[in-house]
Amino acid sequence: MRRERGPTRSRGSFSWLLMMVDSETILSPREPRGFGPGPNRTGGPWWGHLWKALATVSLWCTCLLGTGSPALSVALPEVWPPKILLPVPVAMATGRLGVEETLGALNLALGAGGPVWFKETRARHLRARDFLAPRRALQARFKDGQGSGVAPVLRCEATPSGLALQLQRNAVFQRVLSSVAAYTAPAAPAAPAAPATRGPRVLLHCPSLRAAPCTLRLCQLRAVLVADHLARALHIQGVSVSLVPAVRDPDMSTLLQQLWVDWPSASAPASTEALWSRALAEFTSADDKGALPPGVLGSVCLKELLEGRGRLAGYDPNLDNCLVTEDLLSVLAELQAAVQHWPDNCSPGLAAAPDAGVDSCMVVHVVSYEEEFQQQKLDLLWWKLDDGAPLRQKHVVCGPVKVAGVPSTLTALEYYELRHAQVCKASALKHGRDLAKDPAWTETFRVLSVATIKFEMLSKTPQSQLLVALAESISTKGTKSGTFVMYNCARLATLFEGYKHSVEQGLYPAFPPVSSLDFSLLREEGEWLLLFNSVLPFPDLLSQAAALDLTAPGLHIAAHTEMVCKFLVQLSMDFSSYYNRVHILTEPRPHLFGQMFARLQLLRAVCEVLHTGLAMLGLPPLSYI
Repeated sequence: MRRERGPTRSRGSFSWLLMMVDSETILSPREPRGFGPGPNRTGGPWWGHLWKALATVSLWCTCLLGTGSPALSVALPEVWPPKILLPVPVAMATGRLGVEETLGALNLALGAGGPVWFKETRARHLRARDFLAPRRALQARFKDGQGSGVAPVLRCEATPSGLALQLQRNAVFQRVLSSVAAYTAPAAPAAPAAPATRGPRVLLHCPSLRAAPCTLRLCQLRAVLVADHLARALHIQGVSVSLVPAVRDPDMSTLLQQLWVDWPSASAPASTEALWSRALAEFTSADDKGALPPGVLGSVCLKELLEGRGRLAGYDPNLDNCLVTEDLLSVLAELQAAVQHWPDNCSPGLAAAPDAGVDSCMVVHVVSYEEEFQQQKLDLLWWKLDDGAPLRQKHVVCGPVKVAGVPSTLTALEYYELRHAQVCKASALKHGRDLAKDPAWTETFRVLSVATIKFEMLSKTPQSQLLVALAESISTKGTKSGTFVMYNCARLATLFEGYKHSVEQGLYPAFPPVSSLDFSLLREEGEWLLLFNSVLPFPDLLSQAAALDLTAPGLHIAAHTEMVCKFLVQLSMDFSSYYNRVHILTEPRPHLFGQMFARLQLLRAVCEVLHTGLAMLGLPPLSYI
């Protein structure tokens, strides 16, 4: 076999590198041999079309090897099935690796068509591959007879399951763990908009916050927690967000603080004078003051709006007249004021353009299923009485909350008190004494209670019905609960506190520079599982959690508030399994320090991801339980 120095080609900011066929062979762009089916090969005609397509398209599978040096090329032997990797464009920038970029590049290499590749997540599959293009998907694609953020690839080969791709794990460990902070921020958009044309401002409206805290129902509590989580997810994306209503009830403010819900407060309502004047002109002439219910100022006909934009948007056809009250005008006045006077500090990142008007504002009403009909009336009334009302209003509807064995009259405050009592009882059983009155544990019990509630309320899609089992005891061993996540958060804190204490005692040296760590010592499958399933895809998760299809037709949009909870539960399960099997803090012997430091850096990244995920839920990390 002849080995020679291959040419280096460049296009824009990319260097063309070649990927290894196996441990010795590299395929050159000038030698695309071994792609065809051959006279004596088996496996079906689609293989021939696949390799022909991959050989002829100019958009190759991309991967970042981290070097711009020329590659070696050799003649490729005729083999079947072909064990090959493709020539790849490599970005010279040292950008953050991304799962979506890798999948996009792999799918792009196969030419036009839907996505075929997917990322593996199961531990037993990750022993052999990191990405897979299933055989059936490839057969469907070829039924007549595949950037700078792309992860470095080790090999790609045909397997009984399909095309299997495996990354260069050492290189991925090095890239990711050398810049942990980059993986706790959302993935950057593919093409950032110009400052003057940045995306719409989002006014997030949660009507449930106008209820009295003593009567707040569980379905309303769910809407409040969904709205709070959406606000945090949008803020971390840099979206300009304004929150309505501002809470004026001090008891509601106290309850929100207790639940770690970050929402603005206000002392005085907005003026309704302008809306009142417009409403007087719109009241139907048939209104008889003696026939109107007490507190009703008049009736406004909504039929004209309903027949126009309302019907097209999917509003309830039974909407007809709206009885206008002072409270209803006050709600509209607050929404109107929020649109007209956008707060300067509503977002730490993306700000609206100076000349942005109501057309750049999207109103998202997060409502319980019980409140939606009334909110639809309010939408139409707003358009009727205010010419400057935003044309785009969307609803995120939260489904019902059912409690097994408990009357439906259970309030949010009673729900919190019940969960708090269960947390205190579980702690007393574990420690053998009642710690509820110990000031050192008061805040811990509060956080555990809120974590239990938030994971219960947010672990399912908001639109679905939620069943809460209050009879279940609170335990750190239940792998689906918020307390299990907080328990593993405390385990990580204890681990790093143990290392710090050992350094102070002189048992371990100070943590070395990350650039000096040898990540090839991370050989456990559980270590790759933590990086590949938790740290590497986390920026994409942050972006997806805030994704609201604001341009979709119709009234209703879906929110994906369950994604963060499910991710944190799975992360905690993977970490717990790894932590129970692997001894992180080794004996104080110099030859063991290298592996210990590499593992600590991996778990530092896991800890950062966990803390960021908890912050999106409004939960502070715990250092002990």
